[in-house]
Amino acid sequence: MECPRCQSQRIQRDYDDSIIFLRAVGMHKLLCNQCGLVFKGFDPKGKLQRAPAPKRTKDGIPIRNRRRGPRFVAHLPTAISLIEGGSQAGKVSYSSPSRGHCDSISEFGMLLSLVGTRFGENELSRLGRLLFVRIELPEAPIEAVVTIVTQKRVGEGPKKKWLLGVKVHQINEADAEVLVAYVEKRGFDPV
Repeated sequence: MECPRCQSQRIQRDYDDSIIFLRAVGMHKLLCNQCGLVFKGFDPKGKLQRAPAPKRTKDGIPIRNRRRGPRFVAHLPTAISLIEGGSQAGKVSYSSPSRGHCDSISEFGMLLSLVGTRFGENELSRLGRLLFVRIELPEAPIEAVVTIVTQKRVGEGPKKKWLLGVKVHQINEADAEVLVAYVEKRGFDPV
């Protein structure tokens, strides 16, 4: 059995049961562990269980998928600015933007890459740091305030760059709708 959206075979029973007469004939709500799609499927012998499919690291230790939604590979031009000051409305200032890219995107966060020569290492290595980003989606640009969740410095010499895992802290409704539409359109090629 495979997911109708992403063709993954990582399927389990959904945590919400189907109505009883559908279960009696073997129809169950199923959940894709790859993209999170809930769909109905035929499982008369009850082979699919509710346990999440474990991911394994290189040393064989299982880790859990903590994603709230699917993320998708992207290569979108992005302008990234530091937010200075408190998080109260009207009391902040923005640094000059640095050019970067959005390497993966979801409704809830993204992976940003930038050379970061404009910003000091202490600024980008601080978890919880607020950034203002402007991402050039194909339909329209969106703007959001994001929080740094993970950071990593990769590469050597002049090609050394930052990889920043960020979650969306604040986004206006119109930009959120554009982002959701973009993610739904990309629904067939998750990371």
